[in-house]
Amino acid sequence: MSEDLLEQLETWHEEDEYERIVEAVTEIPAEERSYELVGHLGRALNNLERYEEAVQQFLTVAEEGAEDPLWHYRIGLAYYYLEQYDEAEREFTRADELEPGDEDTLEFLEWIRAKKAGEFEEETDEDLDSDDSAEDSGSDESGETDETDGAAAAVASVNAIPSDEANLDVPYGSPNEGFDINNFWNDADPDAESYVSAPPTEDLIDSVQEELVFKLPAFYVQMMKIHNGGIPRSRYFPLGEAADGAPSGVRINGMFGIGRDKAKSLCGASGSRSIIENGGYPEFGVVICDCPQESGVVMLDYRGSGNDGEPEVVHVEQADGRKVTRLAPDFETFVRGLVNA
Repeated sequence: MSEDLLEQLETWHEEDEYERIVEAVTEIPAEERSYELVGHLGRALNNLERYEEAVQQFLTVAEEGAEDPLWHYRIGLAYYYLEQYDEAEREFTRADELEPGDEDTLEFLEWIRAKKAGEFEEETDEDLDSDDSAEDSGSDESGETDETDGAAAAVASVNAIPSDEANLDVPYGSPNEGFDINNFWNDADPDAESYVSAPPTEDLIDSVQEELVFKLPAFYVQMMKIHNGGIPRSRYFPLGEAADGAPSGVRINGMFGIGRDKAKSLCGASGSRSIIENGGYPEFGVVICDCPQESGVVMLDYRGSGNDGEPEVVHVEQADGRKVTRLAPDFETFVRGLVNA
């Protein structure tokens, strides 16, 4: 097998050229593909959300992958997004046995167990309410079912992580309090669809961070794995009183998710790099939220922490010489400080 081909495949992974990977590997007869080539193919298919095909490829090298935690992780990921949770749990459990303590593996196991627990509760509730099911099914007298709000339905279809997982608490850094992400997002907003992407894979997170040249805050990444971008219910960050005694604060439109496909994602057509380059904003970090027209943007500011550190959150005005106003010492504090005003 050509080392040049393997290097090219790695480069295409970094550049998110997944279709090119699929084309290059499938041009090689199946019987001539090595374990490593099949791994590249399955990984690319996962990133293209072609999970059934990915599973088929991984299974062709199941014997070689039996002791490889990465093989179990990748096929487990495919099973997860196919909602085959028993199979996914089996593979992630084996991956954890082979490589104990991997954070991503443990996160998937936590999500799977929460999902399965939720399904058990739903089944129990359905059994208890079976006598009333026809009455409470949501059908009107004409026999037609109620329609879900269009915007919310569109957003829900984008999110690959099941809605039950929206009840998961994101750990808070200092006090032992949870963060209720279930009530954080307003998916019924008609503009939400332009922000929301499918939950990011680890490969996508890595490639976005590489393109941005900044490490994203852990709290932000965890949020995006559950709900990738969107419009918060509370969009105002108060700053106290202005010099004239009037209330002062910053209002955001929405929060960018991790990705490239949606225009309003970090690496999208209207994302961080585009805003910085076209709007003349400072290059000390990442634009994380857009704001109402002509009021500026909210950015992660890495000047004090370095590119791999925990950034502050600042507001940069569009006018007034790109004035920078510090909002919060970290992203988590910023998110928790948003209010409905």
